[in-house]
Amino acid sequence: MIEQEPYLPASSFLNSVANEEVVLDVSDFGKANLQLLIQLTRDADRSTRDWATMLLASYGPKIDQVRDALLAAAEDEDEIVKAEAIEGLVERDREKALALVKRELASESVSVPLLYAARELADQSLVPLLEPFAIPSDDAYIDGLVDDALKACRTD
Repeated sequence: MIEQEPYLPASSFLNSVANEEVVLDVSDFGKANLQLLIQLTRDADRSTRDWATMLLASYGPKIDQVRDALLAAAEDEDEIVKAEAIEGLVERDREKALALVKRELASESVSVPLLYAARELADQSLVPLLEPFAIPSDDAYIDGLVDDALKACRTD
């Protein structure tokens, strides 16, 4: 059996955020941490952008500055970074998140965070965009997420 290394951020700061050891709030220290996290969503390294975007979406306060950083990350060249940002926008700007999910579902592939976003949005208009992904694949986990998203969108 081949053991894989866990996919962890290279940055000690991002590891600290992931371990909830970093304050991201309105204090001066929290604001400085938030600025650094936002800056890392634009890093040259793809895995750093991925982790920073996911952590900002998960732990960033629901303020305009975070929403704007997630909107920018939703235009990233990397599919997963985009999807992480879009998932984070669901609670911060539902209308924009819905438009972005529709845009991304029109592509040929779908990612886990995008399916989570679709499920959270639970919007009937996503059904025809999700249906092409409902064809069984060799990934039962993704198939289950597609089914979950479709069920949520069909019962809004």
